[in-house]
Amino acid sequence: MSIPAQFEAKTAEQKWYDYWMKNNYFHSKPDHRTPYTIVIPPPNVTGVLHMGHMLNNTLQDVLIRRARLKGFNACWVPGTDHASIATEAKVVAKLKSEGINKNDLTREEFLKHAWEWTDKYGGTILEQLKQLGCSCDWDRTKFTMDPDMSASVIRSFVDLYNKGQIYRGYRMVNWDPEAKTTLSDEEVIYEERQGKLYHLKYQIEGSNEFVTIATTRPETILGDTAICIHPEDERYFHLKGKKAIVPICNRVIPIIFDEYVDMEFGTGCLKVTPAHDVNDKILGEKHNLEIIDIFNDDATLNSFGLHYEGKDRFVVREEIAKELETIGALAKVENHINNVGTSERTKAVIEPRLSDQWFLRMEDLVKPAIKAVLETEEVKLYPSRFNNTYRHWLENIRDWNVSRQLWWGQQIPAYYYGDGKEDFVVAENIEDAVKLAQQKTGNASLQVSDLVQDADALDTWFSSWLWPMAVFGGIMNPENEDFKYYYPTNDLVTGPDILFFWVARMIIAGYEYAGEKPFTNVYLTGLVRDKQGRKMSKQLGNSPEPLGLIEKFGADGVRVGLLLSASAGNDIMFDEELCNQGKAFTNKIWNAFKLIKGWEVSDAIAQPESSKVAIEWFEAKLQQTLVEIEDNFDKYRISDALMAIYKLVWDDFCSWFLEMIKPGYQQPIDSVTFAKAIEMLEANLKLLHPFMPFLTEEIWQHITERTPEQALIIAEWPKITSVNEKLIADFEFATEIISGIRTIRKDKNIPFRDAVELKAVNNENASAYFDAVVMKLGNISAMEYVSDKVDGALSYRVKSNEYFIPITGNIDVEAEITKLTEELNYNKGFLKSVQAKLSNEKFVAGAPEKVIEMERKKEADALAKIATLEQSLMSLK
Repeated sequence: MSIPAQFEAKTAEQKWYDYWMKNNYFHSKPDHRTPYTIVIPPPNVTGVLHMGHMLNNTLQDVLIRRARLKGFNACWVPGTDHASIATEAKVVAKLKSEGINKNDLTREEFLKHAWEWTDKYGGTILEQLKQLGCSCDWDRTKFTMDPDMSASVIRSFVDLYNKGQIYRGYRMVNWDPEAKTTLSDEEVIYEERQGKLYHLKYQIEGSNEFVTIATTRPETILGDTAICIHPEDERYFHLKGKKAIVPICNRVIPIIFDEYVDMEFGTGCLKVTPAHDVNDKILGEKHNLEIIDIFNDDATLNSFGLHYEGKDRFVVREEIAKELETIGALAKVENHINNVGTSERTKAVIEPRLSDQWFLRMEDLVKPAIKAVLETEEVKLYPSRFNNTYRHWLENIRDWNVSRQLWWGQQIPAYYYGDGKEDFVVAENIEDAVKLAQQKTGNASLQVSDLVQDADALDTWFSSWLWPMAVFGGIMNPENEDFKYYYPTNDLVTGPDILFFWVARMIIAGYEYAGEKPFTNVYLTGLVRDKQGRKMSKQLGNSPEPLGLIEKFGADGVRVGLLLSASAGNDIMFDEELCNQGKAFTNKIWNAFKLIKGWEVSDAIAQPESSKVAIEWFEAKLQQTLVEIEDNFDKYRISDALMAIYKLVWDDFCSWFLEMIKPGYQQPIDSVTFAKAIEMLEANLKLLHPFMPFLTEEIWQHITERTPEQALIIAEWPKITSVNEKLIADFEFATEIISGIRTIRKDKNIPFRDAVELKAVNNENASAYFDAVVMKLGNISAMEYVSDKVDGALSYRVKSNEYFIPITGNIDVEAEITKLTEELNYNKGFLKSVQAKLSNEKFVAGAPEKVIEMERKKEADALAKIATLEQSLMSLK
């Protein structure tokens, strides 16, 4: 087939992805081979591809394609997450735009709209991943709301409840007033904000005395039920047994004494609002205080808000401050910076709220997960510095609030049959619930119609923590073939921001349900930032459109651009120039392929010595790089592995190897060398394939006719044999000899077409193995080893070896002597200034070690340069 002048990325991407899909290369089923399994971190079902997805999924594709080449039964399970809060918010917004209020719908009616939304927008991101080249087993695609996945979640809840690990409790929770649901502690993001500190005056009942209390939330005084003072605070001994009057609402509240109060902080007096602060709730329980909740679920004030009823909390904050000032209850206002909790999903300011919720006890569940990572290292985090973060989270873990006041998600399998707090049963379905309720009550006449299921849904993370097991049916049927074969999985690639939300919880669930780890290695990627170091976001407008990048640079170019600077755990300062570099690399490989295929091949000519040694050298270099690549993959240094391949292909293969074997102008190449060149090219393509799948498959299929069984995607990864380090070192020496010849040719305007002689004083006892290559790449007509310097010749050094090129008639000797003399004098002057610095004791004593080291290197370089110039001058005189 004819070879296009340029690599046509878009055509190749469509062609080869269709080819891979048609031949079912991505699909895996259990067989005799060792499995290699990855489960995708499931993106939100209605999400679209962003730069973080691009990086994360490119890394996974690199790992899975390499595993496939190495002969493993590679299985990459894709899927999406139902994302309760985010998806429900989108559906509610859509309904609102159509004039429909969620509260006017039944649960079934709302879920119908949610499924319509999911069916319309769900799966878009998975289709976009195909454009990136992701080789997922699409036949295994899962969604966390699939019937079998939901059944796994419900079974897990029932099992944990029956073990006494799940309980229902009236607790202070994090309330998101925008999503109108609770959040776990980990879903609350704290950020410093500029606020105000309001000093309020409370009158002591029956007197003209006031106590002053500072608060950042004056609106909450309407829920105050006590004032608290330290029992040893002498300033307030006289207030024992007294009461105070809350401004505006004029509620009379007790003054209580408790050591919880810090006497040194502020005025030493604390307002107590048990419904709106977790510490106040504890004080309230201890002192049997009234609990007054002043907020509706959207953080507007309820009837306890008096004339502020129906107004937003932040509006009330401004208005109540003015009213307090008007009635003389506001002593002063100060600027104050404090940490404000916000919802990870909606960004709304979190409201502490008392509520009946479902909790999972974590104290015992977490122990195997701590041991697996921090003691036995059954699970390894890369980079390991995240072990400290993991330790901190798990050793300070609190019970997990798993219920959410949402309809989109798995509905909690608790069924109520009475009005009491304990009048419920937990079961996988309502039929089982009826039987349990009959047993619990002794009332055999209870029916399905007598039971009402809990309206709340489970936290989305309570679904995805089962992901590595549930995708293989491991919860519902742990003895099935897929689960026994593919679990535990091998590698997990994800971001450190969900190390606790998801990674740690999957490890906990793995030990609880399967008795073993869910995966062996966790590769934690960095965040993709712009070149100014800012996190990419739609709000900042600094995030490029991923599919636009693929259109512009090709999928391979984008993959290389991202990965060249994507070391584990370190943020990427993304610049489109990286993708341009990837595209340039694509073009370099394509042009190298075209060069080879453009040579005329002859069986009639013998293999030149220069080609023979070039092949031996490149085979050694390939082996050396392969060892380096394997080591980098073992350490999850994927960027370093790519860089090693990049250098091998660009520098060693394209810049050196092809030059060494290239036939003369319009001359054929011998068939032995050509066959080896193709073999080396194919080895390079195998190494490149995980990173650049489309380009490499295109070239592979162009090289020769291939059957589907011979496709690159399922070829065999190069094997490590042995590395000839001496041969590689000898070649490095030879390249310096060649560089010296080229420098002299350039400086003295000696055209490459003009052959020159080379004489060498071999003080280093260097190998002559690459002399044929030196002669070819330097256009040397004759090369001779001599015992002493050569007069009347241009010279240079490689270490202690001296090389001489006899002067041709084209060189003006006098002009050359003048030029070299000037250069010698300059270098002597430079050396003198450097040595003056180094002989200055004050400078040496005060300068940083790196600076001293740099100056010593300058001295050594200048001395070597002077020696070479003096040698050259001597040979010319």
